[in-house]
Amino acid sequence: MFINNFPIGNNHKPFIIAEMSGNHNQSLERALEIVDAAAEAGAHALKLQTYTADTMTIRGALTIEDKESLWHGEELHTLYQKAYTPWEWHRPIFERATEKGLIAFSTPFDASAVDFLEELNVLAYKIASFENNDLPLLKKVAATGKPVIMSTGVATLGMIEEAVNTLRTHGCKDLVLLKCTSTYPATPESTNLITIPHLAKMFNCTVGLSDHTMGIGAAIASVALGARVVEKHFTLRRADGGVDSTFSIEPEELKALVIESERAFLALGKVQYGVQNAEKNSLKYKRSVYAVKDIIVGDIFTYENIRVIRPGDGLPPKYYEILLGKASHKLIKAGTPLSFDILL
Repeated sequence: MFINNFPIGNNHKPFIIAEMSGNHNQSLERALEIVDAAAEAGAHALKLQTYTADTMTIRGALTIEDKESLWHGEELHTLYQKAYTPWEWHRPIFERATEKGLIAFSTPFDASAVDFLEELNVLAYKIASFENNDLPLLKKVAATGKPVIMSTGVATLGMIEEAVNTLRTHGCKDLVLLKCTSTYPATPESTNLITIPHLAKMFNCTVGLSDHTMGIGAAIASVALGARVVEKHFTLRRADGGVDSTFSIEPEELKALVIESERAFLALGKVQYGVQNAEKNSLKYKRSVYAVKDIIVGDIFTYENIRVIRPGDGLPPKYYEILLGKASHKLIKAGTPLSFDILL
């Protein structure tokens, strides 16, 4: 599949998405700086979230009581008021991203957001984990015919199957599923990357990782298991604060993620044994049998006068023990690699 002209699939380098989320801290200037920093770091895409507090929830619906949550004590509606990206910012943010060579798209959270994003001609859609059971929303997104990237957090296999079937039967032809652990931050122990190849096999599609762990280690490891899309929350500096700053990566980390994920992909290669072309010049450093002392006719080959050493110009080491105890028929100078020609 392609998003714009970027190929996404098993045979292509990972597609790295910088997720702005609420890290703009309600400043358009900062939002544009995040775009610039993502492009400078080498990300391939920038993703927004398109909602308002009122399209997400209603006042008084929930106050977060989980004491381990970053947002403990926050009323949900108030939290979304802090985190949302004003809709009038989308166009200038998308335009800046395009100028910088980034693919810009968003996560819609209701039908009105899809209609709005269609007006902006977005190239793809993201479905968040908490919305992967919103079948009416999935139908609306699928009907656009554009590529869909869907996170699979807080969902059973059956729920994921229902979501995938809904997307595919309503117009989605290009689908990416992201393994996701929907805790903020997520721990390495709860990330379960080994699910990635299983997810690909179950749904016959490109897979990736929506990563909420600290750092980039889990994301790099995911590439070895088949992830070809990696999404990370991104900020200028965690110290600047913000609703998602704690588990977001900074520009230096994003740059490292882009570089190292591509290296991980290239390093996978293919099943390979034997001597590669790249290794041919290194053959000389293999071990072989050498005379390490002057040997005259009639001398017995011993541990003292022949040894297995580098370089590899002599007989392979497998002949060493066969030679021990046998007599030399020729004069052999120290430093000479032993060969059948010399020994005969």
